Amino acid sequence: MEKPMRLFALLAFYVFSCCAVHADGAAQCRANDGTYLTGSVTRGPIFTRGHSRDGVELSHTHLRLLSDRNGQSYDVAVDNVFAAGYDAAGESVPAPLSRIRVGDRLELCGKPYRNGGLGIDWVHTNCGAMPTPDQPNGWLKILNADGTPGPNLESSREYCRLWQ
Repeated sequence: MEKPMRLFALLAFYVFSCCAVHADGAAQCRANDGTYLTGSVTRGPIFTRGHSRDGVELSHTHLRLLSDRNGQSYDVAVDNVFAAGYDAAGESVPAPLSRIRVGDRLELCGKPYRNGGLGIDWVHTNCGAMPTPDQPNGWLKILNADGTPGPNLESSREYCRLWQ
C-alpha cells in the first residue's frame, strides 16, 4: 500500500510542478504587460521599408491574422530588426519570418493598435526593459500542429543598442 501512495505523490508533484513552471501563453503575456492573440495567417509575410537608425534599416514585415478569439482580422507589424540573423541592410523579409506561410497558426504577445483597422505590434523583445502596456516584452511564435508554441522568432537582442 505504501508503494502506490509514493507513486501517487510523485505523480502529483510532477503534474503540479510541470504546470506551475509552464504557465500558459496568455498568462505569460499578461505578466509581460502585453495583449495575447492567436490565429491563422491569411496574408503575408510582406516586406515594408522603414528608416535608418545608426546605419541599420528599421524595416517591418506585415502579416494578416484571423483571430481565434473574436474572428476579426489583424494587421501584424513585425519589427525585422528583432529576428535572428537580421541583415542591417534590411532589404527583404528576414529568416525566420520568411518561413511563415498562409494557414500557419501563430501565438502573439504585443500591443494592439487601431490605424484604419485592428492591428498588433511590439511582438518582440523589449531588450530587458521593464515591460509596460506601451512597450510589452512581446513575442511571435508559430504554433506546432499539436498546438504547442515554437521558439520566439522576435527575440534577437543584437540591435538593442539602438534604443539604449
